[in-house]
Amino acid sequence: MNRLFKGLADMHVLLLKEPRDVESGPDPYIKDLATHGHKATLIPVLSFKFVSLNTLSDKLFQPEKHGGLVFTSPRAVEAVKMCLEAEERREEWNSSIKEKWNSSSIYVVGKATAALVRNLGLKALGEDTGTADVLSRLIIEREDTNILPLFFPCGSIKREVLPTALKSNGVPLETLTVYQTAEHPDLEKNLKNYFTEQGAPASVAFFSPSGVKFCLEVVRRLSGDRLTQIKFAAIGPTTQDAMAAEGLRVSCTAEKPTAEHLAAAIAKALQQPPTGRSA
Repeated sequence: MNRLFKGLADMHVLLLKEPRDVESGPDPYIKDLATHGHKATLIPVLSFKFVSLNTLSDKLFQPEKHGGLVFTSPRAVEAVKMCLEAEERREEWNSSIKEKWNSSSIYVVGKATAALVRNLGLKALGEDTGTADVLSRLIIEREDTNILPLFFPCGSIKREVLPTALKSNGVPLETLTVYQTAEHPDLEKNLKNYFTEQGAPASVAFFSPSGVKFCLEVVRRLSGDRLTQIKFAAIGPTTQDAMAAEGLRVSCTAEKPTAEHLAAAIAKALQQPPTGRSA
């Protein structure tokens, strides 16, 4: 039995995402896939560089100038956390600033982002929205056009769905790029090592359009003639669209962007025989 066939037979799943922080415990995607009998491996796709933290800190400590906060990624919340590392800043945050923010609305996408927001002592709205598109609808329903601008710390390659939707509905928004996203420097090496040691996985899961952009060509090359037997999974509709745009056949998409829902979708897809269609 050659390595490529072995990888498919053993139902290995390759997760193209960043590992969870060590202090947060075991990665939930690995845990939930294990409950379905699948062995998952994480390979980090992206690297992040934080920027404009002085500007971010200034804005965080002037909550009276904004009508609320918007977070669509865990990294943006991490940037806020970095601004609170100095003891005197943390004390001021806990004694008065966080409560001023909590008197307005703090919007989030996803449970991971919501958990980090709550760790800062903030209340989170919208964690079940799942996408920026759905979150924007919630904001438009709740907010008046005459509010102070919502403050949106974000990444350098954010999608324009949320800013465009709010602008077109007259809800003011101020954005600040607080991290830059690039391809992980060891991505291709790590992928080659995985395919050499494990063979072609039974399933490959993508977690962002950036992941598709940086990984797909390498995955196609390493998979060779096994590509059509791999079940490709997406964390959500935005990633699914990016995969489809590259001509990739998407076998399943998580109903919600959580470990539980993705694991269930992959497990169900792996029960289906390979189609043999080109990807």
